[in-house]
Amino acid sequence: MFHSGEQAVQQRMGQAEVAARVGRSIRAEIPAVAASFLAEQSMVVLGAADPAGRLWASPLTGPAGFVRAVGAATIDIDTRLDDADPLSAALAGAVEVGLIALQPQRRRRMRVNGRSAVRDGGVRIATDQVYANCPKYISRRHIREMSALGSPGPVRRGTALTTAAVEMIGAADTFFVATADADGHADASHRGGNPGFLQVLSPTQLRWPDYRGNSMFMTLGNLMVQPRCGLLVADWSNGALLQLTGRAELVWDAAVFTTGAQCAVDFVVDEVIERPGALAVRWGPPELSPNNP
Repeated sequence: MFHSGEQAVQQRMGQAEVAARVGRSIRAEIPAVAASFLAEQSMVVLGAADPAGRLWASPLTGPAGFVRAVGAATIDIDTRLDDADPLSAALAGAVEVGLIALQPQRRRRMRVNGRSAVRDGGVRIATDQVYANCPKYISRRHIREMSALGSPGPVRRGTALTTAAVEMIGAADTFFVATADADGHADASHRGGNPGFLQVLSPTQLRWPDYRGNSMFMTLGNLMVQPRCGLLVADWSNGALLQLTGRAELVWDAAVFTTGAQCAVDFVVDEVIERPGALAVRWGPPELSPNNP
């Protein structure tokens, strides 16, 4: 069920038995409760590799029902990525993808891993793994407004964080992570904490703590065997997006851990994309999770 990287982290953390038990909930088919949950969402995040093999995390938005199960193991998404998104070219063909549906209003989330294909007006995903995710560390927030499209400003690309990007990261209580295993099977996950938990060590290096979750360690396990990684940070109030791709390394030295962490992850930036106003959904202020250390 789990690949070698996931097993290595589970064993190192002493959580292999818990992972085996929790892992029994993973299935290829979409349960009715998961289908209902997807149909309620106005935003999902995809993780995948671009044609150069770099991993990115990208949001897709739409009215409730724009994501829906159309079969026992098939999900349709009725929108496509904007041309400015780094995954737009990849999703123009078939690619391994991870999807996370996060519902901040109710502190719920679920994940899907599979393979995408192009369909008229959007994307189709054939599912390999479907499972619920623990609700820890999700900041509760509510949709304030939503438009059919964002109101994007000029896209900025670079190889280091700008002052604006550093400020955005410093205020973040949520971000998304795209990873893949050694065979290219992609995954998208969520990380949450109090503002400042995603640390800027330099204009090209970030660090975040890994808090205890479902014990399966899919993100950390992928990073054990494939260091490429993509991050997505959003300004939930104005729709600004910050997308990063680079390489990550697990840090086991307890001297650098923040309170409540199991380990840390160091991320080195290869490319930065700033997209002001690109997210169509605008959200209200957060109610931080009581689980945050």
